[in-house]
Amino acid sequence: MSSQVRVALGISYNGQPYEGWQSQLSGKTVQDHLEKSLGKFCDRDRVTTLCAGRTDAGVHGLMQVVHFDTELDRTPYAWIRGTNSFLPKDIAVQWAQVVPSSFHCRASATSRRYAYVLLESPVRPSVDAGRVGWSFNPLDMDAMRQAAAYLVGEHDFTSFRASACQALSPIKQVMRIDIQRRGAYWRFEFEANSFLHHMIRNIMGCLLAVGQGKQSPAWVLDVLAAKSRDAAAPTFSPDGLYFLGPRYADHWGLPDRTPAYDVLP
Repeated sequence: MSSQVRVALGISYNGQPYEGWQSQLSGKTVQDHLEKSLGKFCDRDRVTTLCAGRTDAGVHGLMQVVHFDTELDRTPYAWIRGTNSFLPKDIAVQWAQVVPSSFHCRASATSRRYAYVLLESPVRPSVDAGRVGWSFNPLDMDAMRQAAAYLVGEHDFTSFRASACQALSPIKQVMRIDIQRRGAYWRFEFEANSFLHHMIRNIMGCLLAVGQGKQSPAWVLDVLAAKSRDAAAPTFSPDGLYFLGPRYADHWGLPDRTPAYDVLP
């Protein structure tokens, strides 16, 4: 009998057509498609996977990381090509690697990264509809960077969590928030040890309220102190949100990013 090995995969996907990452009875999630495709490649009904971080409906993934255990002995190239042959065109395995059994895609992650891509324009998005957020009003970079700086560090992010959030603690360590602009497009990049449900979309709502001059940068401190969802701005659209992937210690030898990381505005 063959011994089991643990395989890690890096997955990218366009989240528009799917009901989020996590498997649902509808079968219309990214995880459902991945597990069914792995099952076809492995000649099984389905292969069960664990992921580094679940994403909501409409949220995209550049490097979701999953792992699963299998008795099959396949090369990384075979896992990539074989699984991709059964996946929809908007979901793709980017890399595959056999990892030690002690590796856990979620527990072994030291941090997680997201980007939010936003179009600032008097006209709504068209060819990039569903892939970028939109601000009709001009934005003030300095004001948003000042507001973002207040959120870096360890804080109680109760004001930025969804009512359905299942996290055991609202206290998170935000390592960085970077804000850059390229032409009409903005890129907000976030890194933290982990995130609460809707945390980034709720932060985005507050940053845009500041950037559009509706609130001062220091207002974000009041939102944090309130520890109430009612104190913050409305949850922003999922359209421009991308899971950039987790970070792992170097000794695991896993990729840090996929090529699309540097292509986003």
